Amino acid sequence: MNTLDPYTEELLDTLLEAKDSQALLTVLQSLLTPAELNEIPKRLQILKRLKAGEPQRRIAEDLGVGIATVSRGARALKRDQ
Repeated sequence: MNTLDPYTEELLDTLLEAKDSQALLTVLQSLLTPAELNEIPKRLQILKRLKAGEPQRRIAEDLGVGIATVSRGARALKRDQ
């Protein structure tokens, strides 16, 4: 397992302290730009859809992202296996 730096550990602890989804959203809104907050859910969907076996081009079209973004997700999944 990778050892996390203290800043990453603090970030994770802060996120875990959120009591509900609204509190977590508030924390994320304070940390991320609107564009970043819009992209993270798409990245989660990319990973889920890749795991389900959907074609990369369809995922890119459906989510309105570039094929490179989907390919990056596919590489991340392969690394984690």
